[in-house]
Amino acid sequence: MSENIQSTLVEDRLFPPPAEFSAEAYIGDRKVLAELCARADADHTGFWGGLAKREISWDKPFSVVLDESRAPFFKWFTDGELNVSYNCIDRHLASRGTRPAILFEGEKGDRRTLTYRDLHTEVSRFANALKASGIVSGDRVVIYMPMIPEAVIAMQACARIGAIHSVVFGGFSAESLKDRIEDAGAKLVVTADGGNRGGKALPLKAAVDKALAGGCPSIQRVIVYNRCDLQPAMKEGRDVWWHELCATVPALCEPVAVGAEHPLFLLYTSGSTGKPKGVQHSSGGYLLHAIMTMRWVFDLRDSDVFWCTADVGWVTGHTYVAYGPLACGATQVIYEGVPTVPDAGRFWANVQQLGVSIFYTAPTAIRALMKFGDEIPARYDLSRLRLLGTVGEPINPEAWMWYHTVIGKERCPIVDTWWQTETGGHMLAPVPGCIPLKPGSCTTALPGISADIVDEEGTPITTPDAGGYLVIKKPWPGMLRTIWGDDDRYVRTYWGKFNNRYYLAGDSARRDKDGYYWIMGRIDDVLNVSGHRLGTMEVESALVAHPRVAEAAVVGRPDPIKGEGIFAYVVLRGERPAGGVDVVLTKELREWVSEQIGPIAKPDDIRYADNLPKTRSGKIMRRLLRSVAAGQDITQDTSTLENPAILAQLKGEV
Repeated sequence: MSENIQSTLVEDRLFPPPAEFSAEAYIGDRKVLAELCARADADHTGFWGGLAKREISWDKPFSVVLDESRAPFFKWFTDGELNVSYNCIDRHLASRGTRPAILFEGEKGDRRTLTYRDLHTEVSRFANALKASGIVSGDRVVIYMPMIPEAVIAMQACARIGAIHSVVFGGFSAESLKDRIEDAGAKLVVTADGGNRGGKALPLKAAVDKALAGGCPSIQRVIVYNRCDLQPAMKEGRDVWWHELCATVPALCEPVAVGAEHPLFLLYTSGSTGKPKGVQHSSGGYLLHAIMTMRWVFDLRDSDVFWCTADVGWVTGHTYVAYGPLACGATQVIYEGVPTVPDAGRFWANVQQLGVSIFYTAPTAIRALMKFGDEIPARYDLSRLRLLGTVGEPINPEAWMWYHTVIGKERCPIVDTWWQTETGGHMLAPVPGCIPLKPGSCTTALPGISADIVDEEGTPITTPDAGGYLVIKKPWPGMLRTIWGDDDRYVRTYWGKFNNRYYLAGDSARRDKDGYYWIMGRIDDVLNVSGHRLGTMEVESALVAHPRVAEAAVVGRPDPIKGEGIFAYVVLRGERPAGGVDVVLTKELREWVSEQIGPIAKPDDIRYADNLPKTRSGKIMRRLLRSVAAGQDITQDTSTLENPAILAQLKGEV
């Protein structure tokens, strides 16, 4: 990074918290928040240690808060012992055993309610089923499930007996599943015959069979939940039905106390080379981070119905579905399907019918639903909503405004959260009762999180709006502990750039004159145009601000003169132009971006498509877009695409 990343996005709208929201908020006064942050800065270990004692039920209290002796392999609460499942379920039984823990909505409209007492029984029974299958503390269990309560039950059951789970998103291919099973050395797979998604029953057990046929010698048993009556083949001696196994075991399983640093789970995320890396999270520190961010960012109250739309195959579904809400004794919604089945009002119908008050989803979902117009959400009663949130990527200001006005009716704060699989929970996010909001900004660091922006040499950048590397300067409890089986890669990937001084997030960011952070995109997505370094997110935001554009994705393409040209993929509000080309509109959009940002940011080429290539989680496959822009053959695994037919449009073949 020979020079700082340039910021060209101008956004000066400010939205203070509604007075009635602040009056009842967990933290409703900015002075209180400032005092909390100052206390954390002055005594980092004391701050987190005090919270851990207050918020977690310990089997054995800790005396060591932070062990830095092998930095960057930090350890928290090292001599303490706890059980995560106990903290999520058992400790709530006396006070809220009959309270709904999970309100489940199937894509086909089937519903179930599980109280905390119901969840205790189901988790205990499945924990006993795991033990009956030979699983003991420290063993790895791969979970490959649809988004149904049994996925959370399986995760909690692993935690109950000290097994380490590795959830693989149900949209991943058999080959991807195989790679993760083998890397983890898993002994058991938990799956289902299939799952309902997009109006279809997607077979999962068949993918497991294909993965195991190609290797995975460590697997001893496969437990199959019957969700779709697909009647898959069952291998004698290895495969067993969930309901049959659970019918033979007791309904009570005492939780096993483990050390605070005992691995709770592995979650595989793609590296820059495409080779998955198993991010390893602890038990005690991770749980504390989940609890505190539920309170600080979501302002959780007893009366809330919380809905995070993420699948448990992603870290958002771990922290803000399987663990955080339950550890706080909340009632939450779990939805199996997609937001457009049977129509584009499904999310809003769920909000109305299930009484959702906190709604947390991805910007990709928001932009996709924007395309269908304002009249669809207007059909539903969204008056119980009091807080909205976004996760997964920066939200462009125009999508933020649509979310604010059409869904939130200008009365719901929006918590735009920045964090990663590796961080375990929110890092930069508004505390909604006291932080004024700027569309597109994740605002400031949370208490106890020491964030900064530095240049190529690791020197802090103090000039407002000058972009650089986003780093975290002090360890925090929810951080990853290592990459499973590869300590060297952990150090090299996250700490090597700045000689173990800082955690490197891999994102570029800027900080404005008010101290607000703006994420500019992944460092490897930065465009280098004629010596100017531009963040992709800002060009995308400028495109989406045009009234005809619903979504946009921008990548770089080799250019013999400028070094890199700007290639934009655009989804319009309305029909795609014939052949994916519209000369008049392209000229208009190029001039629009020039006016919004400057001539340097004009896209060199714009291609129109009905959709962007996304995984079933809503993540845009940018590597694929870069290959198409460069005219290269597509070598990436495309089996996880929600819409594989879009490839022909992207390549200009349709």
